[in-house]
Amino acid sequence: MTWHWLWYLLATLLVVAGLIGSVLPALPGVPLVFLGLLLAAWADGFAHVGAWWLLLLGVLTVIAIAIDFIAGVIGAKKVGASRYAVIGAALGTLVGLFLGIPGIIFGPFVGALLGELVAGGTLRKAGGVGVGAWLGFVVGSLAKLAICGVMLGVFAFAFATGG
Repeated sequence: MTWHWLWYLLATLLVVAGLIGSVLPALPGVPLVFLGLLLAAWADGFAHVGAWWLLLLGVLTVIAIAIDFIAGVIGAKKVGASRYAVIGAALGTLVGLFLGIPGIIFGPFVGALLGELVAGGTLRKAGGVGVGAWLGFVVGSLAKLAICGVMLGVFAFAFATGG
């Protein structure tokens, strides 16, 4: 086995880890997919996937990261959250990143709930706002997974057509 194929194997492992990370938020899913595709393009000497295709994949990666960050905030806003709840959802998302999977999953919910309570909302309304933030997280995860699928499709098309 040559080094060339080892690079492809590593690229495949990065993509698979990225796909898993798109659903399980402990891993930076979409950036790992991008790195795997970039490594595969590099291993091929950029013969099939050139700069423009990689730029498109990079833009899709940035879009997915933005969606991941703001999805909980949008979810909270959709259910009539106060400004404090929206800020709480954003802070809960950020803090959750440092608390592992439970923090990432429940951070937007807890942040929005606490923010709504600080704003004077009832526990019932705060719970609804928290659920909205959590649903935003779920929608964001599904969007990331869809973007990863698009990235794989773009890469496969570029590779098949010769870039």
